[in-house]
Amino acid sequence: QVLSYPEDTAGRLMNPDVVTVRADVNVDVVLRYLRLRGELPDHTDHLYVVSRRHQYLGRVPLAALVTHEDSTPVNRLIDDEQPAIDVGDGSDEVARRFSDHDWISAPVVDDNNILLGRITIDDVVDIIREQAEHQAMSAAGLDEDEDMFSPARRAFRRRLIWLSINLCTAFLASSVVSRFEGTIEKLVALAALMPIVAGMGGNAGTQVLALMVRGLALGQIGSSNVMTLLKKELTVALINGLCLGIGLGLIVLAWFRQPMLSLVIGTALTVNMLTAAFGGVLVPVTLKRLGFDPALAGGVILTTLTDVMGFLSFLGLATLILLP
Repeated sequence: QVLSYPEDTAGRLMNPDVVTVRADVNVDVVLRYLRLRGELPDHTDHLYVVSRRHQYLGRVPLAALVTHEDSTPVNRLIDDEQPAIDVGDGSDEVARRFSDHDWISAPVVDDNNILLGRITIDDVVDIIREQAEHQAMSAAGLDEDEDMFSPARRAFRRRLIWLSINLCTAFLASSVVSRFEGTIEKLVALAALMPIVAGMGGNAGTQVLALMVRGLALGQIGSSNVMTLLKKELTVALINGLCLGIGLGLIVLAWFRQPMLSLVIGTALTVNMLTAAFGGVLVPVTLKRLGFDPALAGGVILTTLTDVMGFLSFLGLATLILLP
């Protein structure tokens, strides 16, 4: 029955071995039933209460059964605050709900509220571990099935695709630099400082991207709070950009003795930090809405964006301000 449900759904994760009781019996009946059963499934912290049609009504903590009188009706002990998980819910949604509510186990029901089974914390831990592995591998442009000991031919084919995409996007950044060849020839110091602006933007963007990908995976980010997150990240980027821009400007001033060059690189760094925050929020959200994996494609797009904007802002400002 479990194998009939799609992959990565609650139906595939659930265990149909679940202990159920009726609401119209007393505690002593339940305890006698448990003694006859002998063993309980792993991580059984509650018994599930069902109707005659096996519809889920709530749960009863095991602690309540052993601390109340034998004559106590089960319906007086029912805890109906835990909502059931729909059999069609995705595994990411299941993991998010377990994380939000600190559940040890949760019931799984169908569209008619019929109890089908339960999901336990050990199943969810496996999901979280798989998500972490997926994000780590995707951030490097690797397939989840990639293995250190996989054949060279197989590894070559899988890695070549994203390396080729990275090569193509690198030409975009190079094309920006090529448009300022005259500026670089006249101000050789720009060549030494360009990687700083682009690199800082890339690092800042990677931080935001990691948080966004994690938030999307956990279901914490939706259309209702994207703009709030964007404003917050832009504010953080502006503050960091100003602080780092001033510090970098002072270093460049002491190095090259050119105040205007210090102004240019400090301003360009701030602009690229803002670009990184903007892209770090919107790129993964857009990819998610288009049906692409933001963990896999987000890094390539964001790195290209920060490289292009870093070179464009730095060399563009240098051309406008430093050249006669």
